[in-house]
Amino acid sequence: MSRLEAKKPPLFISEPLTRDAVSQSLSLLSGILKSSYGPAGRLKQLHNGVGGCVCTTSQSSTLLRHLSVSQPVLRVLTASVRNHVSRFSDCGLFTAILCCAFIEHFRSLNVAPFTVVKISKHLLSLCMDHLKSEACGCRVSVDFSNVETLLCLVRSILTSKPACMLNKTEVDHLTTLVLKAFILTIPCHVETNAVLGKCVIIPVKGRRVVDSTVVPGLLIETPEIQLGKPLGVKRTGSNMIKIALFSVSMSGDGFTREEGTITVHHGVSLEVAELNQLLRVGKQLVKDEVGLVVCQKVMHPCLKQYLKENGVVAVDRAGLSVMEPLGRMTGSQPIASIHSLSPGCYGSLKDLCIESFASKHFLHLIPEDTVICSLILCNRSETAWDELKRVCETAEHVLQLTMKEPLALLGGGCTETHLASYIRYKSSSLPASTFKDLHCSQTQYQLVADGFCRSLESVARSLSHDGEEILTDMVYGHCWFVPSGSPCVSKWSDLVSKCGCGMNDNTEDLSWTFLQGQPGSPVRQDCPKEPSAKVADLLTLDCFAAKCSGLQVALETANLILDLSYIIEDQN
Repeated sequence: MSRLEAKKPPLFISEPLTRDAVSQSLSLLSGILKSSYGPAGRLKQLHNGVGGCVCTTSQSSTLLRHLSVSQPVLRVLTASVRNHVSRFSDCGLFTAILCCAFIEHFRSLNVAPFTVVKISKHLLSLCMDHLKSEACGCRVSVDFSNVETLLCLVRSILTSKPACMLNKTEVDHLTTLVLKAFILTIPCHVETNAVLGKCVIIPVKGRRVVDSTVVPGLLIETPEIQLGKPLGVKRTGSNMIKIALFSVSMSGDGFTREEGTITVHHGVSLEVAELNQLLRVGKQLVKDEVGLVVCQKVMHPCLKQYLKENGVVAVDRAGLSVMEPLGRMTGSQPIASIHSLSPGCYGSLKDLCIESFASKHFLHLIPEDTVICSLILCNRSETAWDELKRVCETAEHVLQLTMKEPLALLGGGCTETHLASYIRYKSSSLPASTFKDLHCSQTQYQLVADGFCRSLESVARSLSHDGEEILTDMVYGHCWFVPSGSPCVSKWSDLVSKCGCGMNDNTEDLSWTFLQGQPGSPVRQDCPKEPSAKVADLLTLDCFAAKCSGLQVALETANLILDLSYIIEDQN
C-alpha cells in the first residue's frame, strides 16, 4: 500500500457514570422501560428507519433486541437483562427497571462504590433469605392439585402485555387453554427423570381469539390434502401406523456443486439415478409397512405419487420446527440419508386424520401416549398475534419453572413494597457486629439500605401510568393504587378496594401512607405481617424463580456498572 493511516490511540473514559451522555442515555432507557411496565404500560413502535416491518410491543425481549444501544454501560445492562430473559422468559422489565433504579440511587450517595457493593450484597442476602422462608408474606405456595393458583399465574402473564389486545373473555379463554396445553405436556407415567413435553403453536391470523383451541398430538398443515376424501393409510398388524421421518431432502437434486466434483460415466444421468434411488427407498418403505412419511424438506412428485398409490400418506415441507416434537411423540429417528434405512428408525402412531380450521387443512397425528400438543392460536392482526405468541410461550415456560419450584410471588407491586418494608425494619435493628464485618458505619449502611428500598419502590411506582396516587400499608407492606381524580376523603379505605396483588381488601384499618420513595420514609417498628389467608379469586402473581433471579441480576449488574472506573475504546 502506498498510503497507510496512522494507528489511533485508544480512548480512555474515566468515571463513566459522571459523564452527562451516559447519565442521559441511562435516564432515557429507564424512562422507556418504565413507561412499558405492567398491564397499563404504553406500547412502543420499533422500526429500523430505512423500511422493513414495524414492531409494536411492550415486552422487554423485543424492546431490547430492537433498541440500538451505543453506550458501553448500557450494553452491559441490556446484555445482562437479555441473558436473564433467555433463561427465564419473564420479569425482564422488572430486572431492567430495578437495575436502572439501583444505579440512579446508589451513585447519588456519598459512599464509596466498594462499600456500596458490600452493603447491597448483604441487603440482597436478607431479601433472598426472607423470600425463601416460610414466614415470607409475599410468597404463595402453588398446589398443582388445585388449578386456581395456576390460572392466576397464567392470567397475570397474559394481562401484563397490552399489545395482545385482549378483553376479559379472551383472557379467560386463553388462560384455560394455556394451562390445558401445559397439563397435556406432563407425562402420565412419572419416571425417575421425567421430562416435560412441548406445546407447538399453530398460527391462525385474522380470526377471533376465542376461536383458539388446543388438541393432543401434532397438527401439520397440508394444503394439498382435500377435505372430505377418505384418508386411506396403511396400518401394521397391531393396528398402529408406522411412521418414517426424513430430515434430508428427497427432491432428487441431492448433489450440489458446493459438495465437490463427481465423475459421471458417459450416458449416465444424475437426475435419473437420484430418482431411481428415491423409488428404491419408497419400495423399502412400502415393504416395511410404513403408513406415513414426513419429510422436513421437499419430496419428489414421482415418489409422492408412488407412495400414495401404495397406501402411504406422504407429507413434505414439514419444516424444522416440527421435527423434534414429532420424533419425540412417535419415537422415530430422523433419517439423514436416502441410501440407508434402518428398521429401528421408524416410529408409530395410534391414528391419523384430517382436521380443518379457518380454511386451513391439517394432518392430525394422534399418538398412543403423548406429551406433545398443538395450540391453534388466533388473533385479529399479525402484530397482536406475534405479541400473543411470545406471551403464551412465556406462560408455558413459567409453568415449567413453577413445577420445579412450586412457589409464586405476589404481583401488582406488592412484593417490591413488602420487601422494602421488610428491609427498612430489618436494617434498623441489626447488631453492631454486622457493620464491623462489612467494614462500614451504621450511617453508611442506612444510606445504602434506604437507596435499596427506594429502588424497589420505584419499580412499584412504575405500574402507575395515569397519575394514580400510590399507597403502602403499615401492616402487610403491600401496594395500593388510588385512582386519579379521586375526591378528598377522611379515610383511605373509602378510595381503595384491594391492594395491587388482590390479596388484601379495605375491611381492616391498615394505616396507609403515601409511597413517595423519598429519603426519610417511615421506618417500620415491626416486621410486615403475613396475610391471614392466601386464597383470593383473582390474585396477581409473578414467577418465583424469574423474579428472584431478576432481583439478583439487577443488583449484580448495577454493582458491576457502579464499580467501573474506566472505559477503554479502540478507535481504529
